[in-house]
Amino acid sequence: MRVVLTREAGRNDQLRAWLHDAFDVDEIPLTRTEFLDDEVEVALASLHLHEFRCLVVTSARAADAAARAAARVEAPIVSVGPVTSAALAALGVDVAGEATSAGDAAALVAVGPVLSLGARETRPELANALGERGISVTHVACYATLPVKLTPEQADRLAAADVVIIGAPSAWAVAAPHVREATWVVVPGETTGAAVRASHARVHVGWGPDLATTLVGLDS
Repeated sequence: MRVVLTREAGRNDQLRAWLHDAFDVDEIPLTRTEFLDDEVEVALASLHLHEFRCLVVTSARAADAAARAAARVEAPIVSVGPVTSAALAALGVDVAGEATSAGDAAALVAVGPVLSLGARETRPELANALGERGISVTHVACYATLPVKLTPEQADRLAAADVVIIGAPSAWAVAAPHVREATWVVVPGETTGAAVRASHARVHVGWGPDLATTLVGLDS
């Protein structure tokens, strides 16, 4: 089984470990990250951080910025996904609750206003869900996710995959034109799952230490 990992270089190590060398594994990064450290500092300095009653961190890439914000405000922190929780824990930041998607994170927010930290290309689910409860959300963009232009050879390798691991909707936007209908796409959570399902039928949501067993069972 040919498996393509599509996260940025250096971010696929955990996935490789879960696969136990049992598959023909390839890496084709589909996006790159541009961190917005200067913009984050300006944004945090301009906000009245003491007014926020909850912080929602939607990506591990926002963990550093979240740690800086958490040091300036006493508020519970909700993370989206286990990777984000682990990144925050590594920085000594306590997580009060963990959601599987940005939309689900809203259910873990008791009161507002809320400060969210994540990508510049933020999705609307969190703000919409909280807005329905009258809770305001201020978003600080900590990084931008930029697409990678694939070479013809990379596109061919992606098309030859039996399984493609997609970590975010931005990665799927790059991969979608090249992934065969028969290929399984494995995603970490429902936010990315919904993005993939919009144009692709074979989607499995959830990855973890049992990833190798999951892949073996996809076509059984």
